[in-house]
Amino acid sequence: MPTTTETVLKNFINGEWVKPSGTELKQGVNPANTEEVVASFYQSTSEDLNGAIESASEAFEEWKDVPAPQRGEYLYKISALMEEEKDDLARVMVQEEGKTYNDAVKEIGYAAGIVKFYAGECRRLKGSILEADMPNIQIETKPEPLGVVLVVTPWNFPLSIPAWKTAPAIASGNTVVLKPSSETPLTVMKFMDIIRRAGVPEGVVNSVIAPGKLVPEMIHHPAVKAVTFTGSNPVGQKIYAEAAKDMKRCLLEMGGKNPLIVMEDADIDEAVQLAAAGAYGQTGQACTATGRIIVHEKVAEAFTDKLVERTKQMKVGNGMDEGVDMGPQVNQSERQSTLDLIQSARDEGAKVLTGGGIPEGPGLENGYFVEPTVISGVKPSMKISQQEVFGPVSSIIEVKDIDEAIAVANDVDYGLSSSICTKNLEYMNRALSEIEAGIVKVNMTTTGTFFQAPFGGYKQSSTGTYKELGSEGMDFYCQYKTRYIKSK
Repeated sequence: MPTTTETVLKNFINGEWVKPSGTELKQGVNPANTEEVVASFYQSTSEDLNGAIESASEAFEEWKDVPAPQRGEYLYKISALMEEEKDDLARVMVQEEGKTYNDAVKEIGYAAGIVKFYAGECRRLKGSILEADMPNIQIETKPEPLGVVLVVTPWNFPLSIPAWKTAPAIASGNTVVLKPSSETPLTVMKFMDIIRRAGVPEGVVNSVIAPGKLVPEMIHHPAVKAVTFTGSNPVGQKIYAEAAKDMKRCLLEMGGKNPLIVMEDADIDEAVQLAAAGAYGQTGQACTATGRIIVHEKVAEAFTDKLVERTKQMKVGNGMDEGVDMGPQVNQSERQSTLDLIQSARDEGAKVLTGGGIPEGPGLENGYFVEPTVISGVKPSMKISQQEVFGPVSSIIEVKDIDEAIAVANDVDYGLSSSICTKNLEYMNRALSEIEAGIVKVNMTTTGTFFQAPFGGYKQSSTGTYKELGSEGMDFYCQYKTRYIKSK
């Protein structure tokens, strides 16, 4: 029989916990053990969503006038509480999303760092003074907040992505309505409780548990001035289209098919480590995961043999168990999508060297586990080369030189992250200049970013108009007024 470890979840509206008014009870299970019910919740209705948006709209009238350094003090408190409660948050995240405990702890530390960074940005908000064409006139620019920002977040980073959108939004003087993924509402509820205990004024940050089909209605609410979304391309395209109807500001970060290029002069052992970390970290469920490994033909055999050996050594299981390297996928749909793409590679002539199926063994019977997989003989035109897998799969494509490597790297609709393994300065410079991606790294994984640096993709990975993270991450949440002052 299923066991329940958590009570029914609620919305967070105007500083209070409010039961959603929907009548259908949903259950969130542990993806490593589907017999364990982690959270139960009702979905919100239009009435609930309107209440959250109106609460944020009312709070904005006072919040926008709070001096930015004072807003920053609330963010410092949020960051400190996240650090203090890291263990509890990590356990919740592992139960709900399935990642390993170590990955969860890293995510919480990262999220706390983001919030602290934007607390500091509150003292760096600035306009500018410009020279006028005429005497006795001063021209100045001043950043102002937009109003209510709708934040729609995915399940794969259930704390860090809500943090990196919410923190700059409220630092800029906006208020927020957050709609998290229905796969991970418990983690976000914990985040809301931290915000509440940090003393953030009522209505500044609100959260609603709601089905995705209600997002267009939220976008079109007159009080919502902007929407930011991280998730899949099909959903992102729908959000973009809805926001465009009202000419509302929109920031999307979506999928990736991120290449790791391994040149003939690369340190093979290091390249294998980077490939495994990029492909299997977070169970491959990251937009910056290594989606293609493009290997020079001179080292392809040696690289492949070592990657297969490394992959076979990985331990799959519950993320809370000692020694586990990789957890499950988040649900049955995600697992089946991964298995289907692996099968498509077989059908198109590629060879699965290890993995490719559902693992068996004690503790694995009731989870959404997939074996970490290495596939060779992959061609750039294959389905698995073009579509985001979002699972633990290494697809190896052989090339003959740097020209072909870069051409293959660019031969997809996405352009989020990328990396090259080499000691050759010419190769480095060409990759840094010619790869069509928002992030290009040298001798690093495609995954992972530093929060002080801007993040965003090219092509179909992003709307491309604004960046997230870094000081640049504040731009989306500000509008700049130009003020002319004639003194006499």
